Parts: sequence; C-alpha cells; structure tokens
Amino acid sequence: MATRRRTHAAVLLCTLAGLLVPGRGALAAERRVQVADLSPEAEAAIKRGLDFLATNQNKDGSWGERYKPAITALSLMAFMVKGHFPERGRHGARLDRAVGYLLRHGEQSSGYFGTSRQGMYEHGLATLALSEVWGMSDREGVRDALKRAVLIILGSQNGEGGWRYHPQPVDADLSVTVMQIVALASAQEAGILVPAQVIRKAVDYVKSCHNKSSGGFGYQRGGGSVKFSSTAAGVMSLLMCGERTGDHVDKGIAYLKRQPDSVFDHTSFYFYGHYYAIQAMYQAGEEHYQAWYPRIQKALLGKQRKDGSWTGGNESHPAYGTSMAILVLGVPYRFLPIYQR
Repeated sequence: MATRRRTHAAVLLCTLAGLLVPGRGALAAERRVQVADLSPEAEAAIKRGLDFLATNQNKDGSWGERYKPAITALSLMAFMVKGHFPERGRHGARLDRAVGYLLRHGEQSSGYFGTSRQGMYEHGLATLALSEVWGMSDREGVRDALKRAVLIILGSQNGEGGWRYHPQPVDADLSVTVMQIVALASAQEAGILVPAQVIRKAVDYVKSCHNKSSGGFGYQRGGGSVKFSSTAAGVMSLLMCGERTGDHVDKGIAYLKRQPDSVFDHTSFYFYGHYYAIQAMYQAGEEHYQAWYPRIQKALLGKQRKDGSWTGGNESHPAYGTSMAILVLGVPYRFLPIYQR
C-alpha cells in the first residue's frame, strides 16, 4: 500500500516493530527527543485497553451509544497511536469497519458528523480521525469525506475567529475552537487546503481567552473562569500552530505546572484536560514533558478497571474513557502525525 507523503517535517514517524520505515527526519527527531519511559505496566495497560475496545465495538463499526462519531473517532485513534491501522494487521478489519461507519455517517449528513446540540465537538474529532486515516490508508472515499468535513469547519468560523456548538458562524468558545484547530492542522498536514488566515484568526481568538493575571485560559473571550482543562487546550493549540514563545504560552505552561498534585487524580473534565495537557507538555519541550508524563502515567494506571477500561465522572462511557486514557499513555509511541513536534 502506498502511504501518502505529508509535507510537514514533523510527520516523519519513528518506527516500532518495523511497521513504518523511518526517514532521516524521524531518526533525527528520535535523537533530539528523549521521551519518558513507557513502563511495562503502561504497555500492558494499553494492551488491555485495546482488547476492551476490540471486544466492545458495535456491529455497525462504531463505538459508544451517544456521540457515536466522536467516540468512534477517539477509539480509532487509540488503536492508531499504538501502530494499528485500517486495512492491515491484527485489527485492520476492525478499524476498516470503524472508518466505514464514519464514511456512511458523513454521506448521510452532507459531511457533518454532529449528532447533538454540541455537534461541532463530534465533527472536529471525526475530522481529525479521518485526517489521520487519510495519511495512512488508501480507503476510497476518505479524502472526499475529509474535504467535506473541512469545508464545514471553514464555513463555521465566526467573526472573532472561533467556533461554537453548531456549524454556524455565530458565537465561539475556546473548547470547541481548539477542537477545530487540531482537526484543521491534521487535515492541512494530510494535504487538504486550509487558508492561512483561518488559522491566524483562530490563534487570535485563543489568545483573546488568555487571563493575564493567572496565566491560564478561560472558556471565552476575556479569560474569565480559568480552568485546568481550558488552559491545557489553549496552550496546546497555540503550540501546535507554531506559537512557541511569548506570554500566552509561557504563562499558560506555568499555570499548568502550578496545579496541585490532586489534578492528576481528579479534576473537572479529567480526560479532556489531560489529553491536551500531555500534548502541551510534549510540544513545550523535554523538560516539561519529562516532569509531567510519569505522573499522569501513574495516575491512569491506578484508574484502569479489571476489564481493561477506564471511566469516570461525567465522561462515563467506557469507550470514551478508555480511548482517551490510551491516547494519553501512548504519547511515547508517536505514531499519529498530528502529535509530532
């Protein structure tokens, strides 16, 4: 199978078990980034988590009950972060069915993946998953579905540069905006046209949510109601867009690192917050990442249930918690291009 080349240097992936052939850029990245050790316990936990997902996939290829496109997208990426891809290997057929579910859903809804009043969350995650699949698969229809999904995101950006719950350019919040930024960044790396001004406006919106006094990020413009989860999302999105210096990032990282130890055990929007926090620390540099990853690794190992799943709080569906935990624990694998430095 011919794997498409992505133009961004960061997509040259490090290989594990010979699944991909590392280019010179990937080898240089491996020497430059000494990742925190993935313990044998974490390896085993990821395997148990993937086994749980494998035995709990719906007959139509999806995962979850509500928000199926979003949970299917996350579950699909949980397998991919470990190096499993559609159309090949042990889980190839299973993942191909998941892609098929997303494609059918997109066809039936004119490219939109939302199923709830907060549908742009679902849409952003499905777009991200299809972008990552398109870089690794020749599955017919993925590119067309991805292009339609991106057009919906582009057409939904409001005048402030952000996005909100519905695919309409009306209002905005940081959480939904970051989800679209990540999806667009992935689509761009996969070869889909994303106008530069869209990203610039989105970056400006994220910055407008910064709270100068605390260093954190709020839910909407003005930086009010600063939280761990919104700060992690804001910092990560800026780093992903190339904003690697300046008060917004530096103070945001400092805010995250000032959080009490209890944040690793319990915080509002636990998986959402830590999903972005680990990526922010990884993107910010080795010093930050090395200090953060072992702590969240230890916490997640303690939260895994006997059946291999994770769940908790208002993020209670086990396929959601399990896929998110795997995406956090699996950062050292670095298989997903969107999460490369």
